Order: sequence, then structure tokens, then C-alpha cells
Amino acid sequence: MIPAKTERPAKIRIGDLLIQEGVITDAQLEYALQEQKLSGAKLGRTLIDLNFVEEDRMLELLSLQLGIPFLRLKEFNFQQEVTQRLPETTARRYRAIALQEVDGAMLVGMADPTDIFAYDDISLSLSQPITLAVVRESELLESLDMLYRRTDEIVSLAEELSDELEGRAFDLEDYDSDTAEEAPIARLLQSIFEDAVQVKASDIHLEPDESVLRIRQRVDGVLQEQVMNEKRIAPALVLRLKLMSGLNISEKRLPQDGRFNAKVKNHVVDVRLSTLPTQHGESVVMRLLDNSAGNLDISKIGMRDAMRERFVHSLHQPHGLILVTGPTGSGKTTTLYGALSDLNRPEKKIITAEDPIEYQLPRINQCQVKEKIGLDFATVLRACLRQDPDVLLVGEIRDTETAEIAVRAALTGHLVLSTLHTNDAVSSAMRLIDMGVDGYLVASAVHAVVAQRLVRRICDVCHTEYEPDSREQALLKQWMGEDAPGSKFHKGKGCSRCNMTGYRGRIGVFEFLEINEGMADALRRNSAADFAIAAQNSEHYVPLNMAALEYAREGVTTLEEVCRVSEIETV
Repeated sequence: MIPAKTERPAKIRIGDLLIQEGVITDAQLEYALQEQKLSGAKLGRTLIDLNFVEEDRMLELLSLQLGIPFLRLKEFNFQQEVTQRLPETTARRYRAIALQEVDGAMLVGMADPTDIFAYDDISLSLSQPITLAVVRESELLESLDMLYRRTDEIVSLAEELSDELEGRAFDLEDYDSDTAEEAPIARLLQSIFEDAVQVKASDIHLEPDESVLRIRQRVDGVLQEQVMNEKRIAPALVLRLKLMSGLNISEKRLPQDGRFNAKVKNHVVDVRLSTLPTQHGESVVMRLLDNSAGNLDISKIGMRDAMRERFVHSLHQPHGLILVTGPTGSGKTTTLYGALSDLNRPEKKIITAEDPIEYQLPRINQCQVKEKIGLDFATVLRACLRQDPDVLLVGEIRDTETAEIAVRAALTGHLVLSTLHTNDAVSSAMRLIDMGVDGYLVASAVHAVVAQRLVRRICDVCHTEYEPDSREQALLKQWMGEDAPGSKFHKGKGCSRCNMTGYRGRIGVFEFLEINEGMADALRRNSAADFAIAAQNSEHYVPLNMAALEYAREGVTTLEEVCRVSEIETV
């Protein structure tokens, strides 16, 4: 517990303090003051952005000068009911957060505890004395996004919309774009999207049930549910979303697919929408893609350094086929776009055949597959080969014709990247043979295979050390034999930061297989058993389960996640 100190903070000139401590020079302060006039930001933030002072160093000096603690919010276990006592508008305006109540005073973390006006307004808003702590602004903003979920706002807007719709039919004029900003339906959708962006959800599910509407968000690969009693608002939500996506609003019997762009909290989000008729109305699933995230960097996809170097080396070969495999939602697209970003140079012609195009990449010719009009992967791929490409990306090899064209393209001077739905790297090359491609062609074309999964990270706030139980020890022995380690592992206890799940964020687990002569020979003979043996004996090859287990031993993820990725039955 932090002792209360409710005196009003003294006014401190941060520039003078930093000069006094020898952290910055007079010339740096003068330059920062000029930049501050142009940007309108606070002086402290300007000095940090100019790299004249490290944020932690400045905050530590403020902490000592004011006699208040410097808290790391990443390590703080928040109490939702305490945080919510400070209104979100006030918290965001003054970069402040309510942390805990001590002896009748509220401990408030602030990015700028010298702001006397903010101190007075926060005290008035809380109607009680406050004591201050200094915190990092980046950690504070992240915590605000996590803690001020829009659950209550969504419920309130849903009730308002339900009352408005009661007893009358839908009027399409209510959903005209000119009046959308004023309509409760637009404000409800805005709140749903803002809540999803705040918690970094990848998908939003709207599912009408017999008497309720379920709104579910997929966060770190796991669905989180909110149940709304106002089921009658479901058709209105679906209608509005169909209009935004350019779909047929009168068609309710058949599935439809569409997409639209939305600006949410200064992020441009590309929304891919799918509708499905169910017994209680149309279900809608929306995939959220953040277009403001910038180009994907291959160094940030999560591969270990040694594996990434071998992967990049394969990418820069003049020709050949590189496959990325894994289930839906395992990060294959991220890996492929990272590879394309690395290859994207003025001297290379890159063409893609995708379904759908998820991210817009400069200088790359991206073609959308449209099977309804006969523009399937095979047709697009044939046309691409007449466009003089150096690199081809095939979104997915689904059939024999596409597989044969991709393999022959790889054998005729093109680098071809594609995905394949198999469980691991070892079975991918044999899968092409199963699809009807001759083994000798596969042996000559395929250069490397990447298999991947996403595992959840242990929450960095509530992670704790524990000793595996007898079941987990048996699994470790099954994987590692007598070399099974006796060391302890980690898991999350559950806290407010991770929504009591014990996990926060995800990391990629990869299996990288380079085709050597032994494996190529097995492919020519169509021998799956010999290919598997040659793969297991190849240099640098690490199976997925062992790669995931290494993360568990390092305290990054849990043994439970290792079991899920490895698809091994528990003993």
C-alpha cells in the first residue's frame, strides 16, 4: 500500500529541473521550446520525442523532486471498480488513472503530475482528496484502452435503439448516410468497433439467438462474449452493416460477403464481413484488419533469429517454391506479407493472386480471385505468368491445376510463395504429390516449408512460477525422454490486465524445413515414410512441439498452450 500524501503538487519547471540535474543543455531546452510551439505538445513529451532525455530518467527526477512514487503500470494489478470512478473523458484529457484508495484518498497516476489544473479537476471529479504517482504516458494510454471497455455504453445504446424500434417497421431512410452520424444504430456500431480496437480483437461476431443477441470478440485467439437482451436490434445492425458493405439488403436467405473501411480511434480498419442465415436470423462475422499498422516487417513475425536468417536466404533464391502451412488464424498471411515486404524492390516484379486481398502493398500487383466469374487461382496464375513476374504469391493451393501451375512456374525461373492446409511442414511436400503433381517435379520445385501456430503469451503482470503436475511431467517425458527437465514452469494467475485469463498477446511458433537431397530423393520415389525420416534427421530441423516447449521453458507461454499447439492427447 502506498502512503497517502494529499498536498497539492508544487509547480515545477521541467526544463529548469533537467538543466539543473545536467540532463539537457540550455541549447537543447531552447530548441525544444521552439518545437513545442509548433506541435502544441507538453515540453516533457517534446524533449522525449527529440531524444534529449529518456522518459524513465525524467520521470524518476520528477518523482524525487515531488516526493511521489514512480509506478510501472505494466506491473500494477488494477481494480476495475476503482478505475471506473474517474470518468474516461477526464482520465484521457489529463492523462490520469485512478489506481487505489488509501486512507480515504485516491491514488492517481499521472503522466504530468506538475499539472495543477488537472489536479484540481480530478479532485473535484472524484469528490475526495487525491495523492499522486508519476507513470509512463505510453503505459497509461494502454491501460486506459484496456480498462475503459465500452460494455456499459454498448448496453445503453442497445436499449435506446430497442426502444426506438419497438412497435414499428424498419425505415431505410433512417439508415441513410446523411443521417447515420445521428442514428443510435451508427453510435452503437461505433462503440462496438471502438471496444474491439481497444482490446485488439481480430474478429467481431454478431449472433442472434432465440431471445438474446450475442456479441463476441476474438482476443488472442479466444472468444469473449457479451449477451444483449435486446434481440430485436439484430436485424437493424445487420441491415446497417449490409448497407456499409454494399450487399443486397433484401437477400436474407443466402450467405453474402463484403467489406468496408472504417476509421476507429485514428486507425483505418479494413472490415471483411460475412453473413450466414441461421434459424434465429442472420449471423455476421467481421474480420478486422488494421491498415494503419504500416508494412509488415519480416523481422517482427516472431521467428527466432537463426531460423529467420535461413528463411530470408530461401526467399532470395532466384526460383523455387516456398510453402507456408498451418490452420486458419495461425498467422500465415502475416508471414507471407512479411516475406513480400522483404522482397519488394524496384528491380523485382511481384504479382499476387489472393482471396481476399488483406493488405494493400505498394509496387506489388495484387489480383483478387473471383471464382463466381471464373477467375479462380489457376486462371489468375496463368495470366500472371504472361506478365513477366520475378515473384508470384498464390494465396492458397486448393486444387491439382493450381498446384501444377505453381510447381511449373517455380521450375521455370520464378520464385513462388503459397499456403497449403496441412498440419506440419513434413506433410506439406507429400500433400502436393497426393494432389496429383509428379514427385520428381515436387522434388525439384519445393525449396522450403514453414509450418506455424500462434500461442498465447503469459500475462506479464500476473505470471507466476509453478512446478508441473504429474500429468504434465508425463507429457514432458513423452516429448523429451529421460532428458525431461526438472525445472519449474510459469503460468498466469489471472488479473485485470489480462481479463482474468492469465494470457495477454500471442507469439508465433515456427517449424522450418529446408528440402535437402535425402528428402528430394524420397519425394521422387513417392515415399512418405522415407521423407519423414530424412526430415527428422535434417540439420536445424526443430518440430513444432519442441519449438513451443522451448517457449514454455523460457516462461513465455504455458505447457497448456504447448499441448494445444502440438495436438497431443493428454495422458
